[in-house]
Amino acid sequence: MTRATALVIGAGPAGLMAAEVMAGAGLAVTVADAMPSPARKFLMAGKSGLNLTKDESGDAVLAAYHGAGVTPMVAQFGPIEVMEWAEDLGQALFVGSSGRVFPKAMKASPLLRAWLARLDGMGVVLNRRWRWIGAPGEALFDTPEGEVRLERDVVVMALGGASWARLGSDGKWAARMGDRVAPFQPSNMGLLVDWSDKMAEHAGTPVKPLRLSAGDVSLPGEIVITARGIEGGGLYAVSRPVREGATLTLDLMPDLSVDAVRARLARKRGKASLSTHLRKTLGLPAVKRALMYEFGRPLPDELAPLLKALPVAHKGPPPMDEAISTAGGLRFDALTGGLMLRDVPGWYACGEMLDWEAPTGGYLLTACLATGRWAGRHAAARALR
Repeated sequence: MTRATALVIGAGPAGLMAAEVMAGAGLAVTVADAMPSPARKFLMAGKSGLNLTKDESGDAVLAAYHGAGVTPMVAQFGPIEVMEWAEDLGQALFVGSSGRVFPKAMKASPLLRAWLARLDGMGVVLNRRWRWIGAPGEALFDTPEGEVRLERDVVVMALGGASWARLGSDGKWAARMGDRVAPFQPSNMGLLVDWSDKMAEHAGTPVKPLRLSAGDVSLPGEIVITARGIEGGGLYAVSRPVREGATLTLDLMPDLSVDAVRARLARKRGKASLSTHLRKTLGLPAVKRALMYEFGRPLPDELAPLLKALPVAHKGPPPMDEAISTAGGLRFDALTGGLMLRDVPGWYACGEMLDWEAPTGGYLLTACLATGRWAGRHAAARALR
């Protein structure tokens, strides 16, 4: 009997997971990637510690995706399954204080090497510097040997989002998808701020503890002052409502009620400057005082409400390519429940090229793996039927 064949376009985590699933089902799998080496964004994300997933309950994990179409996939392949998969690749893990899960080796490279070795042992063929130049239904590639056209029983696209173009995710594929694509927008991004000269001394300074609020999202977190604005995990978690136009406010004293702040500020000030009074009565560090002056002027007579909800005046996000991830992409209504293009039978999609977003903290990688597995399973079932 002729062996069923599969093609994966894109060798990031989603594509490699789809390849693993289909090879495990008995398909002959070829992976084509435009870059000289696979999973470059994955490796970059792991440079400061590879955050694989988040060790928390299923409902809490699913809530991070705000009802996006990836939730059924994550429900089947969530944090527990991601951890088991990584450990099966020989990667010992640990859970940080925030619930984030990391390999003990911290880096992404040991896990990727073990994964690629497994795929090689399963017969998966990886073609590097193969850039897809076709349209859906057309497996045409620009390769070092010239144009190559492949014919496969099923195809899984894992082409990435539209940030970090130098690592392979340039979003250029979207132009060939017609009206199947929702416009890309930055997600998990910083904000540009037109700082006064006085903020220069605080560049690189973390600001914590904080509570960040925007629209329907309010949570504890921290930010970092940069020369161009603000960055940080706390900010990334509210990027969706901020991007949609909601005002971002910072609670500089999250452990005190507004009445408690008001009571402390009512203590006798004497000849002390306002900055000294804030430091002595509230323990407000210099960077938080600087933010109050930067965003709060002209200062109101009563400072307590301002300190509890300081509105951030910003100029929007940096260019989209600087965002950690993107919202937008291939719309779920253009796909079947198995992530196959409705109008191109046998062609599937997964990973960041789908229209979903989630905050950093392990959620992004978990959903990429989950959607790759989901698309791979459904593609294999079609090829083998």
